[in-house]
Amino acid sequence: MFRPSFALLPFLLLGALAAAPTVGAAQMTGPELAKARVCLACHQIDSKRVGPAWKSVAAKYAGQPDAQARLETSIRRGSANKWGKVPMPAQTHVSEEEARQLAAWILTLNK
Repeated sequence: MFRPSFALLPFLLLGALAAAPTVGAAQMTGPELAKARVCLACHQIDSKRVGPAWKSVAAKYAGQPDAQARLETSIRRGSANKWGKVPMPAQTHVSEEEARQLAAWILTLNK
């Protein structure tokens, strides 16, 4: 007669957790990702907070062929003297893919 071993239970649970679907950056909307990465601590869509309003950022970069890449770089590496005296610190907790998604979303706010 087969007797299940409870010693295998932790391994089965870990396997189930690893296989469970997770919500990644690609599945989040721009606003959801901005909230998850705490961008809202300094930025708003329509109004200046510590940093510029995202609509202002979108307007500044509108029509520039390298806008997406420049904005991604500013998100990941930070910037200074673009929007006043307060520099934007590097957002090292934001992945390249997340920076790409955030930049693309911000640029849509000018439309």
